[in-house]
Amino acid sequence: MATQPLELVDADAHVNPPPTFWDDYLPAAFADRGPKIEDGAPGEDNDWVVFEGTRKPLNVMSSVVGQGREFRPVGRRSDVQSGSWEPSARLDDMARDGVSRAVLFGGGPLGAADNDLYIASFGAYNRWLADFCHYAPKRLVGVAYLPMQDIDQSVAMLKEAAAQGLKAVNIPAFPQAKTGTAGGGFAAQVLALTGDPDGALQYDNPEFDRFWKACVDHDMGVTIHLGARVARPGMTRFLPNLVMSKVSMAEPIAIMIFGGVFDRFPALRFAAIESGVGWMAWMAEYMNSIYNNQRHWLQLELKHEPAFYMDQNVYGSFIRDPIGIRNRDLPGGRNIMWSTDYPHSETTWPDSRAVLDQQFAGLTDDERRPIVCDNAVRFFGLG
Repeated sequence: MATQPLELVDADAHVNPPPTFWDDYLPAAFADRGPKIEDGAPGEDNDWVVFEGTRKPLNVMSSVVGQGREFRPVGRRSDVQSGSWEPSARLDDMARDGVSRAVLFGGGPLGAADNDLYIASFGAYNRWLADFCHYAPKRLVGVAYLPMQDIDQSVAMLKEAAAQGLKAVNIPAFPQAKTGTAGGGFAAQVLALTGDPDGALQYDNPEFDRFWKACVDHDMGVTIHLGARVARPGMTRFLPNLVMSKVSMAEPIAIMIFGGVFDRFPALRFAAIESGVGWMAWMAEYMNSIYNNQRHWLQLELKHEPAFYMDQNVYGSFIRDPIGIRNRDLPGGRNIMWSTDYPHSETTWPDSRAVLDQQFAGLTDDERRPIVCDNAVRFFGLG
């Protein structure tokens, strides 16, 4: 008798709602202030996004799959994979790839120069995502995006997201300075992922404890998503930044561990998404070493060694990471989660099962199951 295929839970897929959705979901106070799309003229390779007095090529780099060497970051609406924004098409694409459940990131906020509009766009995106997931709530798992400019504001938005049925919250890798949106545009969107690494107030400060408590009380995991450093085509030193976008995710985790956040909130779940995971076991071992060597003069006394919190509280996701898979039984490497990154240019779709078999060669289903299913089920509270 044939055995059932191993269930695949995609811990990091993406949605990309059409730019015109904003006017349907923004509060009435911001009516008709969302982006508008203009068709490209004959001979042009892209459509245009008109917003806050600017006219920019439509960015499709997060909405296309399988371009390979044909990749280009701008294009037309017709280039966008329909599964990016249409739930029935997304389910079809998941079925083609053998994925049963997908955790959904991306799509917000607006790169607005007006800080009030910027903050409102987080809630608008979360409402759109909740509606998207309601189409198939057992298969489509939504992650809300939150700003971290004001803690009380973030707590209120977290509670709203939980009431909408979203399963986790994505926050900037570092808190955001209370100085607005860095002038709007791409910088404002990066701020939603990165925050202010040099800010005086970091996540280990007890002021954030009411936020962590709300996460635990509402059973919401917390994610950061390639946020400590961001790489995009056209940036100076793109490939070095792409490398650093993975390993720099260790810094917010170290702040949380050494700052005692997980001692105060042992049930808090914290994940680095799209970070790769091969570095996590090394990090756990290294943090143990420096903690034991340095804690006396620093007068730092945690309840456990740092590796304990890596196994109790910290998770990570990867697309292709054979080193991380090899480290799966080491301290720090146990809470790793597989993903497709659909429909980004790095995605394994529509060949994810074949790629998975290559990465997990020689492993039994029992050895694969925690990584491709169980860990994501536990982190996102899917039950």
